[in-house]
Amino acid sequence: MTMRQVTLDVYEGPWNSDDKDSNIKKEVSFYSSVDPMPTLDRMSQNINIPVGALVRYILVKWAASGSEGLLEVGPRVVRQLEDVVRQAESDNTDEARLQAYNRLSQIISWLAVPLNRPK
Repeated sequence: MTMRQVTLDVYEGPWNSDDKDSNIKKEVSFYSSVDPMPTLDRMSQNINIPVGALVRYILVKWAASGSEGLLEVGPRVVRQLEDVVRQAESDNTDEARLQAYNRLSQIISWLAVPLNRPK
């Protein structure tokens, strides 16, 4: 297995408010200011797993979470949710966004029926 070293950099920007990636950049800026190593060191000691293995696990798990979510929900539902938001944003009104919220709420409520009312 190829070994790589990664430096845990702090990201402080910059980004523009109209940057399509501004949300993730803002989150990276916030979370990268915290040193994760004390937590990982304690976890490593407590469960007897090397820190590097924990870091690899966390990175892979996080990176795969989008795909796992898509598999659980399904592409058709994701497209329906996306269309609701896209329509509201193209209308660009508070009323359209409120209607989108209501539609999304109904879709999520319908999806949750098997979870909330199991046999």
